[in-house]
Amino acid sequence: MRGRFITFEGGEGTGKSTHSTLLADRLKSLGTRVVLTREPGGSPGAEVIRHVLLSGVAKPLGIEAEAVLFAAARGDHVRNTIEPALAQGVWVVCDRFLDSTRVYQGSLGHLDPLFIRALERVTIGDLKPDLTFVLDVPAEIGLARASKRRGERVADRFEAESRAFHEALREAYREIVAAEPGRCIAIDATEPKAAVAERIWKTVTERFDSTRVSSLPAGAAS
Repeated sequence: MRGRFITFEGGEGTGKSTHSTLLADRLKSLGTRVVLTREPGGSPGAEVIRHVLLSGVAKPLGIEAEAVLFAAARGDHVRNTIEPALAQGVWVVCDRFLDSTRVYQGSLGHLDPLFIRALERVTIGDLKPDLTFVLDVPAEIGLARASKRRGERVADRFEAESRAFHEALREAYREIVAAEPGRCIAIDATEPKAAVAERIWKTVTERFDSTRVSSLPAGAAS
């Protein structure tokens, strides 16, 4: 049986990495085979492109070039990590996926939606997440969390954008949830971490038969 594909989306500092890890660990504790991955990145070729994108080196090339680089990373990630795992019945939990491109380069970068869809056809075909959690916090809270997390390190390409950018980012994600309520679930990530994690887990067990969640053979992938 094909594995399930769950993604986490949201602005900077919303807790995507934390909650994708918590969910993957909880699934593994029940014997479900899981791959925990991220974008940009998640495969050797995509990790190289991740460094280029987050360093800001590609920004002067323009938003179209950035979108193409994200697409190249996603194509490598899908071919070498996501699809092989799903085909083997392994669940995939991913920190960011196609909605990030739709928001960052599409809604905020003002790229033509037809261009974005063309990139999707080339890189992911018919692949879509079975479930997407959009973690939502006010921009100022997310930016404060991101700043605390990185400490003395320099802000990356997207963390360094203006507060207005991050406020628009939040609204763009809300629009995606409204447009695709069957796939996307908005989560108030201002609540305590344990409460957020519990709501995510409750959604997963309700969406996918709870017996199915724990019925796969042990031996979690990594």
